[in-house]
Amino acid sequence: MNAAVILPSRNEPATITAVTTAVDTALGDTSAVIVHADSSDSPDTTARFTATSTRAVKVPLTDLVRGKGAQILAAVRRLDLTGADTVLIADTDTRNPDPAAYAALLQRVRAGGAVAIADYPRHWDEANLTNHLARPLIAATTGHDIPQPLAGDLALSRDALTAVLHAVGALPPAVSACVDGYGIDAFLLLTAARLGPIASVRLDTPKQHAGSFPHLPAIYHQAVPVLLHLTATGTPPPIPPDSEPALYRTADRDIETARLRSMRATLDSFGPHPGGYDEHHWPQATADAWHAVTTGTPAPDAARRLWPHYLRRVIDWLTSGQHAATWQRAEALAVAHARLHTAVLTFPGARQ
Repeated sequence: MNAAVILPSRNEPATITAVTTAVDTALGDTSAVIVHADSSDSPDTTARFTATSTRAVKVPLTDLVRGKGAQILAAVRRLDLTGADTVLIADTDTRNPDPAAYAALLQRVRAGGAVAIADYPRHWDEANLTNHLARPLIAATTGHDIPQPLAGDLALSRDALTAVLHAVGALPPAVSACVDGYGIDAFLLLTAARLGPIASVRLDTPKQHAGSFPHLPAIYHQAVPVLLHLTATGTPPPIPPDSEPALYRTADRDIETARLRSMRATLDSFGPHPGGYDEHHWPQATADAWHAVTTGTPAPDAARRLWPHYLRRVIDWLTSGQHAATWQRAEALAVAHARLHTAVLTFPGARQ
């Protein structure tokens, strides 16, 4: 089966060579194609990609419109991909990339999956959008409990990519603009999920890559409208009787008090956010946002209303998490995960 790789990048000269070499090793095929979709501020990243020796054919796309989604979609539309049955998309800021992980993603799609996505443990202070919002929302509204739904490393079938190109044209303009940015990860996953099986490829060590915390507002306001829009079109599945709690892997590490204080101060600066007592515990605000979209509220508007509640949740998590054991953090996330499923199944007017 033919395969291709898309490497979206912006200013990644320090890591692009290692990632390119790793995906080439995973491909192991002289007929494969590696498309570098770049929007860097300088030619350094492209130059290092071009200079990297590979067995696969390299296709550099430069001076693309900035935005992770816009870059990926530009690569998908390239004629070079029309013969590919399986396409791998990989983050280019990854340090110490593992060819075996990329090969496993490709293999799971070749075995019949519509999409395969990496499942790596995350440090307890990271993955706040995934753990507190994206994963439990997708699970509650679609029945797909995917540990890392926003992972940047995934493989898709040709049919899934065709569906992606068709679906993007049907989006409301405001949501389409989000897909051109960080909303692309949720869009790819949820669109492909409608076609067939989703495979999570379990990895045992946390991914080493650039931290997303400094970009949290941009990531949130581009990813969450896409999540709300695409999950609001179906009927939430019932809660299975005697279902096991969701398993969250929160890798432990010590965080200096000064750093945590700085992170909380940064979150405060993103405000305003609710202070003091909230009538409903998290994640009720997420369920309220989802219900609003199902009844006609545009997803970007619902996401903006949810934003202050989400900030409050992350601040509370960082404050309490520093004193918790690993199992306590995982348990707290599992409890919130189950609570959200109950909340989306309860019509707002029925609440006391």
